[in-house]
Amino acid sequence: MLDAPRSDAAFAAALPMAGLPAWRVHLGMPMCGARMVGGSTDAVVALMREDPLMSFLHPFVEQASGEFPAALASLRARFPVGEGPIGVLGGSLGGAVALRVLAEGEVPVFAGAVVNAAIRMRSVVELFPGDYPYDAESRQAVDGLDFVAKADAIAGRAPLLVVSGELDHPALRADALDLAAAVGERAELLSIPGLAHPLAEEPGIEPAPQLPTARAVDTGLTDWFRRHLPDASHPG
Repeated sequence: MLDAPRSDAAFAAALPMAGLPAWRVHLGMPMCGARMVGGSTDAVVALMREDPLMSFLHPFVEQASGEFPAALASLRARFPVGEGPIGVLGGSLGGAVALRVLAEGEVPVFAGAVVNAAIRMRSVVELFPGDYPYDAESRQAVDGLDFVAKADAIAGRAPLLVVSGELDHPALRADALDLAAAVGERAELLSIPGLAHPLAEEPGIEPAPQLPTARAVDTGLTDWFRRHLPDASHPG
């Protein structure tokens, strides 16, 4: 995520979905957790300062979504998870990765969910100070990460839960409402009172006790996947 939790281990502690009787794997994103450069977020901060969109946000989503099929194949080779459809979940910038897997991927997905997601990347860019100097290349990149525009493709792939904190950034909150409306009857919007953008206390690198707001998200996610994933009562 752009805010805490910032590692796969911390994300797993915030949203463990322990009540879901199915395999749950929290994948490490580029430059996060064990993949941090030098064990800190300094490299990420440097890329954001250099060019938030073209040096960090866009390549992050491209790399993470591109890695997903091989990561899934590796998991299936290591664990008895079978070849059936999967559920996908992403929070914040990871939400853009999950939405890209849904909108453009070929892996069968029976249910998806996003939490305080980067639904329109242009809205995320606007969170950074100053006016971003768009050119033809960066406009194409940011427009390619507008998942409200890809709502029909998402709706054709899987039901989607859109979780939005009532105290999230106003633009991200508006995008969440727009996405749920655009996906239509295959989408459900879950608003979480008191939830801002983070799901954990700072710095969000190591696992930490689950916050009450994160617990509310976790309950909603668990219920959603229980309802929609086939054979959720049988791990594997």
